[in-house]
Amino acid sequence: MKIAQVAPLYESVPPKLYGGTERVVSYLTEELVRMGHDVTLFASGDSLTSARLLPGCPQALRLKSDCVDYIAPHLTMLEEVYARKDEFDIIHFHLDYLHFPHSRRERIAQVTTLHGRLDIPALGPLYEKFSDMPVISISKAQRKYLPIANWVSTVHHGLPIRRYRPGAGKGEYLAFLGRTSPEKGLDRAIAIASQAGIPLRIAAKVDRVDKEYFDSQIRPLLDNPLVEFLGEIGYPDTVDFLGNALALLFPINWPEPFGLVMIEAMACGTPVIAYRQGSVPEVIEDGRSGFIVSDIESALRAIDRLPEISRKQCRQCFEERFTSARMAQDYLEVYERLVDRTPAKLEISNALYA
Repeated sequence: MKIAQVAPLYESVPPKLYGGTERVVSYLTEELVRMGHDVTLFASGDSLTSARLLPGCPQALRLKSDCVDYIAPHLTMLEEVYARKDEFDIIHFHLDYLHFPHSRRERIAQVTTLHGRLDIPALGPLYEKFSDMPVISISKAQRKYLPIANWVSTVHHGLPIRRYRPGAGKGEYLAFLGRTSPEKGLDRAIAIASQAGIPLRIAAKVDRVDKEYFDSQIRPLLDNPLVEFLGEIGYPDTVDFLGNALALLFPINWPEPFGLVMIEAMACGTPVIAYRQGSVPEVIEDGRSGFIVSDIESALRAIDRLPEISRKQCRQCFEERFTSARMAQDYLEVYERLVDRTPAKLEISNALYA
């Protein structure tokens, strides 16, 4: 199958540091190539891939200090995507709704994975207007706020099975990995670790939009002698960071669409202590790959119960449900269904049987 993957340009594919969507696009692209498909990746020019790379801009936009307009490069890239539309059986977008007006007017199979939060009131009228656009959720919980969208499947994220190795958890610390935004619950993670009397190592990205919150609410908490702030890290450093941790703290305060870090921890054999929000009950098997909690007190009880969960069991949960091979196969099944439904394909089929 000839497949186009259209990635955001904010980060390279894969990202050099933090970047969930671009990391998933990379894993999917490489798996599809490994399976023998002809894949073209539209992404920033500093991306690394075994697929054919068509750069939408020379460098990931977040790393360019002089970039003030993030939309313009994406629109330029979309024009190139559709100039080449006849080269593909299907185009898989990872740009949210940015391409919808253009896609509606084209006669080609296309689909969009929605990677972000959907609990935004303005999205309702938009998806009602574009109710013909096929979209894929990354968890069933993600659909809650947008039931009117044209959902065609749910595909959980997956990771390459050999890229993440199980660790022994010998570091005697709890881990926090992600963004420093309020919804990720870093302040809660610090409170949990402090009350448990266990060191907390924080590998976190401070986005521009979160800098005021970080400076006013989080920075003062970093004076705690149990807390170590490492800053933003990327692969392969995340493997050692997670693999040496006793557990990953995921005390979120928002409807998390998926939470890639949860399955990264599982792949490293590290149990997850997560708040019951968004996708968490779909990803974590309570008592097997971690514990689902509701507040600081129950998180502290979960820490006491960590010896009940074996690291081998956590890794097994990952291998059973969250590999990139499984993810790619799920997407291929969606592609095949949509290609068969493409107007041009239907016209040919109708002509054959007329």
